[in-house]
Amino acid sequence: MIHIGEYNTLTILREKEPGLFLSDDEGNEVLLPNRYVPEEFKIWDELEVFVYLDNDERLVAVTDRPYITKGDFALLRCNDVTKHGAFLDWGMVKELFCPFKEQAFKMKKGGWYLVHCYLDEETNRLVASSKTNRFLDNKELTVKPFDEVDIIVSHPSDIGMNVIVNKTHLGLIYKDEIFKDLSVGDKLKGIVKKVRRNNKLDISLGQIGYRNIEPNSQTILDELNDYGGFLELTDKSSPEDIKETLQMSKKSFKKAIGSLYKQRLISIEENGIRLIEK
Repeated sequence: MIHIGEYNTLTILREKEPGLFLSDDEGNEVLLPNRYVPEEFKIWDELEVFVYLDNDERLVAVTDRPYITKGDFALLRCNDVTKHGAFLDWGMVKELFCPFKEQAFKMKKGGWYLVHCYLDEETNRLVASSKTNRFLDNKELTVKPFDEVDIIVSHPSDIGMNVIVNKTHLGLIYKDEIFKDLSVGDKLKGIVKKVRRNNKLDISLGQIGYRNIEPNSQTILDELNDYGGFLELTDKSSPEDIKETLQMSKKSFKKAIGSLYKQRLISIEENGIRLIEK
């Protein structure tokens, strides 16, 4: 099957005046126009091509690589706005259409917008939507704490920055954990710091090495943050006090604070441990 809005590896079937006809394993064919035909080729060679509908609504294969593909998110520039909607630059001859009903805010010519690309089943056309949240779902998570994830900066909120996680879920980076300038559309690596009630995801940019922090160490960091950066616990504290505060054994506590101390994330004082501010 030839997939619209995706890269397809197809076989060169024959050469005709308008270009090369390519075929999938099921015998479905699509034209690769002359402007995209490679200088050297042989019949039965395989080509990786992107497939979409051209300006005449015909299925066509191209060797151009768009800025966004079906199911993806990207920051695109608005080239024009008409009575029908907005037209976005996605690196292709035919611009990507964003109907007014799919605009979170009214788009303006020259503006940049984070959009999702999907296939309109009624028209079989690729369409953009800046209402990105409706394409995300946290009901069934595919990630867990301490997983490394791909994130796309989505939009700011009063408490931080919303991010798209693995093109599937919505997450949040809190203001006090943002140590660099972030802009909508930035693509970065992150770490799942915590899963909260209703599967809300707390994401860290990993500046303090969350990937190398065991769960007990992370628990201590969370408690330090919740208690103003200081806990009245040391390796001399009683097992009962440690268990009551952190729900872990004294042995686990000593191992965890040792790891945090080596990473220079905490200082160990006479009457407790203190979070080192970065």
